[in-house]
Amino acid sequence: MNWFDNVQAVTLDVGGTLIVPWPSAGHVYAQVAAQHGFKNLSAEQLNRNFNAVWRARQNFHHSPEGWAEIVRGTFAGLCDPSSFFPAIYSRFAEADAWRVKEDVFPALDALASREIRLGLISNWDERLRPLLHEMRLDRYFETIVISCEVAFTKPSPVIFEEAARKLGVAPERILHVGDSLEDDVQGARSAGFRALLIDRNQKAHSPDRITSLKELELMLGAAHATR
Repeated sequence: MNWFDNVQAVTLDVGGTLIVPWPSAGHVYAQVAAQHGFKNLSAEQLNRNFNAVWRARQNFHHSPEGWAEIVRGTFAGLCDPSSFFPAIYSRFAEADAWRVKEDVFPALDALASREIRLGLISNWDERLRPLLHEMRLDRYFETIVISCEVAFTKPSPVIFEEAARKLGVAPERILHVGDSLEDDVQGARSAGFRALLIDRNQKAHSPDRITSLKELELMLGAAHATR
């Protein structure tokens, strides 16, 4: 039996899978800081700091307080971001601080045309739903499950189980795709989902990975064509 046989629904992660900060998180941080009098900060240095702080995070719940701590760590040794943190928080609620990856809309259109049910499962906060609407992404998904609304974050199986319940599809018939091996692949499998890692930069060593959503579209299309 083909690995993709009997997939009735696909759930997707958001950050890093569908959208990414634009031009980068560090660039957005530097731009906002400059608007508040802290000019000439290096976006590259801010990106390095952000990545280090993000990797070291523990028990992060995507709250404003949690993000304030991430921002403080990113600017550590450079300046005190307290005065402009609200501006940074608001900036990432705006669509032009993000870019939809180029393979996203073609893949979503193709999956929708094959009557594959689509859902989103994301660790995010209250800014996500308006952002998805502004970016015209929400129209593709019949179910959107956000950690701030269910009080559980990936990789907890609870957030995946909630998505399966809302979709009305058995977990083993759902394929989840995301860019985190721990949060997305391992989390989804702990709830009985099938799972694939999307690894556009081809850095991961995982047998169950794709490098573009185009691959997902082709794989599911081939499986459905043989039914």
